[in-house]
Amino acid sequence: MSDKSWFEDWFNSPFYHILYANRSEAEAELFIEKIVSYLNIRAGKKVIDIACGKGRHAKTMAKLGLDVTGIDLSPNSIREASMSACENLRFAVWDMRKTYRADSFDVVFNLFSSFGYFKEDKQDLACMQAFADNLKKGGLLVFDYLNTEWAVKNMKPREIIPRGEIQFHIEKKLEDGFIKKKIDFLANGENYSFQEELKVMNAYKLKSMLQESGFTILHLFGDYQLQPFESGTSPRLIIVAQKQ
Repeated sequence: MSDKSWFEDWFNSPFYHILYANRSEAEAELFIEKIVSYLNIRAGKKVIDIACGKGRHAKTMAKLGLDVTGIDLSPNSIREASMSACENLRFAVWDMRKTYRADSFDVVFNLFSSFGYFKEDKQDLACMQAFADNLKKGGLLVFDYLNTEWAVKNMKPREIIPRGEIQFHIEKKLEDGFIKKKIDFLANGENYSFQEELKVMNAYKLKSMLQESGFTILHLFGDYQLQPFESGTSPRLIIVAQKQ
């Protein structure tokens, strides 16, 4: 392990993508198609997928005719995502706490809990302010976060996840306001240990932070089928907000 933040190490590791190789491309495509249709985001609109990973959501946006930019802190993820770049799809390495291109986008997407990694709330607010600054006036934010109330209630303290020849040993706990996940495994004859931390934030706190950053809340959904949000039972917290 290096002296970098845990997310710089883990998200840039090839083992991160091995562990989460079962993430559904079909689910991602259906969600993007559904939310783009629901919000009537027309072809040609300029959108940015912030913390885009390897670009699975951004690729679907581009297929729908949107003009898409994907940004992520992980050079390895952007390197792979860029293999799919085309006329209306491009990628760049970028820190989401900083504005990428001010007043330039019709829609900002921040998807699949690509948020809540920082110990200080001011860092989260910096992200949300950057979301707003990237948008044109009246632009939309689609913010998709784990419903942490549901996640804590359904948390498994320990599990083993096999991926080919690697067995990932996962330990989860609630500590210091974060859902913390310790990930240990043996690969290529070497022991590895990584961690993930996701801040516990309920709908009230996230809505308040968005409003402080200049957004008006329009919709709350509880899953990728766009069902209404219920704090105790919804697996996701998807907020659609508009820049004032």
